[in-house]
Amino acid sequence: MKKYYISILLVLPLLASAQLFEGEDFEYTSEWIWGINKNTNGGLIGGLMLRHSRKKGDDIYQTFGLELSNVKHPSEARYVGLSGAGFIYGKSNYLYSIRTSYGLEKLMFRKANQQGVQISIAGAGGPTFGLVTPYYVLSSDQQYSQFNVVNHPSPQSIAGPGKLFQGLGEADFAPGFHAKGSVFFEFGTYRSNVAGVEVGVMAEAFTKEIELVPTQPNKSVFTSVFFTLFWGTRK
Repeated sequence: MKKYYISILLVLPLLASAQLFEGEDFEYTSEWIWGINKNTNGGLIGGLMLRHSRKKGDDIYQTFGLELSNVKHPSEARYVGLSGAGFIYGKSNYLYSIRTSYGLEKLMFRKANQQGVQISIAGAGGPTFGLVTPYYVLSSDQQYSQFNVVNHPSPQSIAGPGKLFQGLGEADFAPGFHAKGSVFFEFGTYRSNVAGVEVGVMAEAFTKEIELVPTQPNKSVFTSVFFTLFWGTRK
């Protein structure tokens, strides 16, 4: 968790020292952005996002978002099996969060045409459609099965991970709700193009406890710090 706060602290002074241009403002009425997410509950790539914004008032935009994220347990550790492929010992299920959201964005500093930095704050929330999918592994006897401690008492009893998308057809639905607050820093140099980073916090709650690692405490509420690199277009 600390490395995410350190990254944010390193970025914010650079943004604060960037020159903000107040002249030659330009207006836009709609925007589409898409991006790659990194968060404290995810892996190297935490998820993907798509968001549409429409002007609602002076410097106020309403937003509609869609996100796909793989939520991990903090105790997950990767091993290398006999096959040479990596797997996570102790993990019994994946949790995929499909989030749809509605929110508002407030422009705090508007950049000038083709120069400067635009800063806005945003809040959003909505339903989460959780998919709890069995995590399959390849046993030392070359049989695929969902991980459990009885059949896989040690990392040495596992030869490798399951097949790609194996177990997806056995997914269990877990409804929930999420809310997040964030700050957007937009660096695009052209009127119709968007590029920047979103930094924020998120809380997500499900109607039941999600078992990801059966030998560790599991929970139904997840919190995270995240940042998203995004690109897009506006008009």
